[in-house]
Amino acid sequence: MEQPVEQNKETLEATVAPEATVAPEATVAPEATAAPEVTAPPEAAVAEELSDATSAPVAVAEKPESEMTMADLLEEYLPSKILRRGEIIDGRVMSRKPEGMLVDIGYKSEGFVPTKEMRSLPPEVLEELKVGDEIIAYVVNPEGNEGSSILSVDRARGEQGWRILEKAMDNNETCKGVITGANRGGAVVESEGVQGFVPLSQLIGPARELYVPGGEPPKEGFIGMAVEFKIIELNRRRNRAIFSERAALQAWKQIQKSRLVEELTEGEIRKGRVAGISNFGAFVDLGGADGLIHISELSWEPVKSPEEIVTVGEEIDVFVLRVDRENLKIALSLRRLQPEPWDEIESKFAIGQTVTGVVTKLANFGAFARIDRGIEGLIHISELSQQVIKHPKDVVNEGDELELKIIRIEPERRRLGLSLKQILDGSDVEIAETPKASEETPDAFEDIFEDSE
Repeated sequence: MEQPVEQNKETLEATVAPEATVAPEATVAPEATAAPEVTAPPEAAVAEELSDATSAPVAVAEKPESEMTMADLLEEYLPSKILRRGEIIDGRVMSRKPEGMLVDIGYKSEGFVPTKEMRSLPPEVLEELKVGDEIIAYVVNPEGNEGSSILSVDRARGEQGWRILEKAMDNNETCKGVITGANRGGAVVESEGVQGFVPLSQLIGPARELYVPGGEPPKEGFIGMAVEFKIIELNRRRNRAIFSERAALQAWKQIQKSRLVEELTEGEIRKGRVAGISNFGAFVDLGGADGLIHISELSWEPVKSPEEIVTVGEEIDVFVLRVDRENLKIALSLRRLQPEPWDEIESKFAIGQTVTGVVTKLANFGAFARIDRGIEGLIHISELSQQVIKHPKDVVNEGDELELKIIRIEPERRRLGLSLKQILDGSDVEIAETPKASEETPDAFEDIFEDSE
């Protein structure tokens, strides 16, 4: 009986062994690791995860910024933009050698400017160039020998000129240039390596005098003449630059006038030069700023045209009449340099005196006649003739020279009464101090002799 038992036991072990070695049910790692209770994954799974972690860069732990090295910072913050041939870039001088200059251009690699690519720099500028100075360079080759980009200062100077002019325009500054040519419309001017154009209307002074219109060659001295100008228009993309010599002069005069109005004192006498003449007066240059002599201030006598008294370019003394510091205006006078005629009238003339006068103007109520420099009197219509007349033109005309008698003098009111009929009939009748209401001089003529101010 024992033998069958042992056989049965062996048979039982033989049949149970396959069930005990069922690997899938015993080693199901994913299900075991997915359960929250299981915290220790099998060794195979750990090895697989470590392998994946080393191959995926996103799994690398990031360092705090405080622990990053200079190499880390350069790697993170340096621009990824690629240099391109023909690009204009800014840089700082790192070092200088006989064969060229090393420049920090803000990229991983430095830039190098060969000596032959900075010939346009004047010797004095090249000597003063030091480490840390800013320069503008043109990219000749983005990937030169030894990893440095090959740059050119010479080729970038044109671009630097545009930048200088743009800055001057933004700050409303005056620029300098040299005339290099002329055409029908004006002058070609070069400044900071940029060619611009000055329209004929904006060309003044010596340059304007030497310019020959009609496309003809300019006079000698025009080409190469130095000029100062303001920038009216600047368009780098269209390669367009418009300059104005006139605007620069006006800006300079404005500065000079601001200075001058602070120095001037009303009542003082200054020397000046007649800079221009208009129908309402003359402009006088007082040293960089112009003042105006109104036509009424040119002479005590009536003036038809300023050209009767002054000429352009003439050096004269002027009386400072008024200074408007707020509006930068200067009023001058020429006649105030001489005594006012009405202040001396009583010492030169007397009531009853016979004088010679010239008829200057006719009005419905009488005729005006000038008997001396700056002295005009009224011949009332009742003093023109013994007969009743409708208008003074029935007896006299403008320009007539007459013998007249002084019948009234009023220096304070600048009035002088004259009579023609008393000369003609020999009478010696003085008109009343206060004329009748119907015979009074209209308001428009009441102050004709008074100060024009």
